[in-house]
Amino acid sequence: MDKIVLKGKKFTQTVALLLTTTLSAPIFASCASSDRANQPPAYNNRPTAENTVNRTAPGNPPRPQARQGLSTGQKVAILAGAAALYYLYNQHKNKQEQGATGKYYLSKNGRVYYRDASGRAQWVTPPPGGIRVPEEEARQYQDFQGYNGRTTGRDLTDLAPAQ
Repeated sequence: MDKIVLKGKKFTQTVALLLTTTLSAPIFASCASSDRANQPPAYNNRPTAENTVNRTAPGNPPRPQARQGLSTGQKVAILAGAAALYYLYNQHKNKQEQGATGKYYLSKNGRVYYRDASGRAQWVTPPPGGIRVPEEEARQYQDFQGYNGRTTGRDLTDLAPAQ
């Protein structure tokens, strides 16, 4: 009976070792990975397939690199907070319609609102992600809180109509 217990114990140990090895192999393999894409290129004088990829032959002009970022005509500023409210107010202050797409007003306390169909004031809140506005158009709002993520600057209370 002792031999059966020893064989069962030996079998259990062997299975445990096999499972441990099998389950831990991917972890060790990922740590020891030598991915060439993540390593800096080798700089030496011998031409190889790796260091001649970006070279140009004599007499051939180098190809221009793809431009990163936005071109001058595509630059935008993000307006949030007071800057976004003032932008929305200026976009809607002369409209003739009613409701959210109609005329906006600036209250005495420096908030922006519109009137719904029954004439009640509905406060306007800027969208949580801000408003993307062309940079040239956004420059007039650069002194306000929320211009390109700034937390400092003017709010709308100094623009409020006189009481």
